[in-house]
Amino acid sequence: MVQTSSIISRAAVRGSASGLLFMAFFGTLWAGTGVMGLQGWGFPYVELAAVFVGITLIIGGISLIRASKRLSNQVSQEDARRWKRIRFWFNITFIAEGLAIGIAIAICNATNFTDLIPAIIALIVGIHFLPLAHLFQLRIYYVTGLLLCLLAIITLLLVPESVTLFEHQIIAPLSIIGFGSALILWTTGLTIWLKAKKMLSLATLT
Repeated sequence: MVQTSSIISRAAVRGSASGLLFMAFFGTLWAGTGVMGLQGWGFPYVELAAVFVGITLIIGGISLIRASKRLSNQVSQEDARRWKRIRFWFNITFIAEGLAIGIAIAICNATNFTDLIPAIIALIVGIHFLPLAHLFQLRIYYVTGLLLCLLAIITLLLVPESVTLFEHQIIAPLSIIGFGSALILWTTGLTIWLKAKKMLSLATLT
């Protein structure tokens, strides 16, 4: 059987690791937003669960980076140009996302609609995944982007300002957009992790 380690490059696995770390970090940040909306309900168990999930995925990302060291670091000129092009457009997309979020926050603050900020940020983040899906050729990013956009729209249009949960009042939009976004990003991260582990297992076949 032909060895496949030369087909699966170190850069590809480390790219997956970077994606996993991104999902772990920002998913946990979104979970923090959800915790804020709970206003103390479920403390400290909800917080500990969110931290546990985030740390688990971060460990997964680090393990992928370590495992990638045994793979070939040699890439063809075509692949090198491709990765350079990907990094360029990723940076452009990331900068555009940051500018859009900054402008949205400024407008919401100026118009006294600060309560809309989390959902609008989630909408912008969701939109930014769509070009990334094409850029990285990852279908899961299309699903991630569309789910985040749908979650943001539903939250903006249908979720009441507050609800009572077990006789405890919570800020419903914060909790729903926070935990919903966290779940979407964490699930995306887990999918990336499993796919990368499959790549690594193929790379060890001879």
